[in-house]
Amino acid sequence: MKTIITATTAPAAIGPYSHGTAYNQLIFTSGQLPVCAQKGGVVDGGITEQSVQSLENLKSVLEAGGGSLQSVLKTTCYLAEISDFAAFNAVYQQYFQQDCPARSCFAVKDLPLGVKVEVEAIAHVLA
Repeated sequence: MKTIITATTAPAAIGPYSHGTAYNQLIFTSGQLPVCAQKGGVVDGGITEQSVQSLENLKSVLEAGGGSLQSVLKTTCYLAEISDFAAFNAVYQQYFQQDCPARSCFAVKDLPLGVKVEVEAIAHVLA
C-alpha cells in the first residue's frame, strides 16, 4: 500500500505533490529545492549554499519516510548550469561519503523558483 510522506522540517510543496511516497520498503522523494522551511524562501547564496539546503531537505524527507541518506539507492540531480557540477559534487560528497548511491546528474533549462539545483532520491526503509 502506498504511504504519503510529509516531513514537518522540509518546506511545503510548491505544487500538487507530496514530499514523497513509500511503497513496500521503498521511498520515492519528490525533487527537493533549496528552500528553507524556517525562512520561507530560497536560501541566499550560490550553488554551494543551495546544494546544502536541497540535500538537507532531502535528508528530512527520507527520515520522515523511515529512511536516511545511508539508505539511498539512487539520486537524480538537476543543475541549472553544468558549470556548477564540480561545486555541487563537493557538497554532495559531504552527504554521501561512503557507499555512494547510483546517480544521474544533468543540466536542465530551468528549475522552479529560478534555483540552481534540485535533488530527488529513491531509498529503502531502514530495518
